[in-house]
Amino acid sequence: MAKTSKRLYLIPVLSKSLDILELLQAENKPMSLEVIHRRTRISKTTVYRVLKTLVHRGYLAQSQDGMYRHVMRPKKLRFGFGGQSADMPFSEEVTRSLRDAAAASGVDLVELDNRYDAATAVQNAEEFIRSRVDLIIEFNVEQSVAAVIGDKVASANIPLIAIDIPHPNATYFGVDNYRAGVEAGEMLIRYTQTEWDGRIDRVIGLDLPEAGLLVQGRISGAFEAVRSAQPSLPESAFLRMDGRGMREISEKLITDYLQKNPKDRHILIAAANDSSALGAIDAARKLKRQKHIAVVGQDCIGEALEEMKSPTSPLIASVSHETSSYGPNLMGLGLALLKGQIVPPYNYVSHRLVSRATLPEPVGRL
Repeated sequence: MAKTSKRLYLIPVLSKSLDILELLQAENKPMSLEVIHRRTRISKTTVYRVLKTLVHRGYLAQSQDGMYRHVMRPKKLRFGFGGQSADMPFSEEVTRSLRDAAAASGVDLVELDNRYDAATAVQNAEEFIRSRVDLIIEFNVEQSVAAVIGDKVASANIPLIAIDIPHPNATYFGVDNYRAGVEAGEMLIRYTQTEWDGRIDRVIGLDLPEAGLLVQGRISGAFEAVRSAQPSLPESAFLRMDGRGMREISEKLITDYLQKNPKDRHILIAAANDSSALGAIDAARKLKRQKHIAVVGQDCIGEALEEMKSPTSPLIASVSHETSSYGPNLMGLGLALLKGQIVPPYNYVSHRLVSRATLPEPVGRL
């Protein structure tokens, strides 16, 4: 029986080109066309054309004396990004901004979803380390594993940037949570003065404790603004609830509160994010008590802006964290870290209060 031979689908000129390139890489010194011709035994015409092509494409350099040398091409940078959750609108806006900025900067962005879960965030950080990315950008809401992630990444000697929630050994990037909270509280006070003659029965903070003290500053700041405006308000008037930054959980909490407190008519709600704010409004609508609450959120997600367009909505404002600026700023910060530049430990994005009166038209991403 005759033997069958495997066909090799080779491109001869490409093989010769690689022979020439590999020779120059191995020798790591300038070589002339004549020497390359003798060493490779490829025709001078082919060697000449290959050399000129490789010079044109930047793989080789040719000096004035006609010598050729291999050029070390910088590898494309790879940034690992652990997104907060694909189910969270604000997180998705940050992700889109970062994708666009990475593409514009020529950086490969390796994305993994932390899924609003501590164990997943740790696993994703470990995957980035195994993949040997050049830098990690972490958007992990669970403060309980921040130290674990920070230590693992530092041990791998990879620069780390933490979005909104501080991590040990990381450069912080995000909003000034306390100041954003103060502005939310000041807006709530203005509303009570114009609409409720200054009356307040309860001040509720839909908090996010698992994110840590810095993010809780959004509620602390709002409470402080209300206290400063109405110092006679008793401490018992202030109530923090763990809305976890999630719409359904926040809806249930506010539903329970409204059902247990039917006489309260002047309820201020400061929410850690717009998802919680929308959950509070869902609860009030279900019980037909929209007029009894005034809500200020954080993030200015598209759905919150649409909600705010209704003149009867209890959502009177939201603090925009300017998500479109996240991507460019994160890219700039990451590249500065890789260049060894000194950067501040805390890097704040600008924020601004958006109310019904200042609502942009048409409504779009901020």
